[in-house]
Amino acid sequence: MTEVVYIGLGSNLADPLDQLQRASLALSNLPDTTLSALSSWYQTPPMGPQDQPDYLNGVAQLNTTLPPTQLLQALQAIEQDHQRVREHHWGPRTLDLDILLYGDQVIDLPELKIPHPGIYQRNFVLLPLAEINAQLRFPDGNTLAMRLENCPSEGIVRLSPGDFCGTTG
Repeated sequence: MTEVVYIGLGSNLADPLDQLQRASLALSNLPDTTLSALSSWYQTPPMGPQDQPDYLNGVAQLNTTLPPTQLLQALQAIEQDHQRVREHHWGPRTLDLDILLYGDQVIDLPELKIPHPGIYQRNFVLLPLAEINAQLRFPDGNTLAMRLENCPSEGIVRLSPGDFCGTTG
């Protein structure tokens, strides 16, 4: 059965825009998967340690028949292709790909938690989600609009394509 899945994308190292564009292409090339929507990119301050560059974040909507754990493995392989190093929790990274939602499923495995923990408190996830699907309802029955009311949007900047003109990596 085909499921609608939302993937969070983030990067703050090694030309983040290029990392996210290449990751988006890799998502579109996953087997049994279609990339059906991609949000704008948002510049956000880092969570946790502040002695690192700002992040670029966005959300992709996929339609896939891959099971959740197989999709997780595919995302981790894409991260590896981007030289992702897992040294510090909330540390800088070339690429971070997270399964935010997988249909209306709730999954609680040691290696995979869906909805993604912290999704409801992260403006850099909720705002791009709203751009893709403003009518989204979470597995707990709450709406995206309700979640956005309780999540401040300070510090997040939606970037337009013109913001990237003339930038260097």
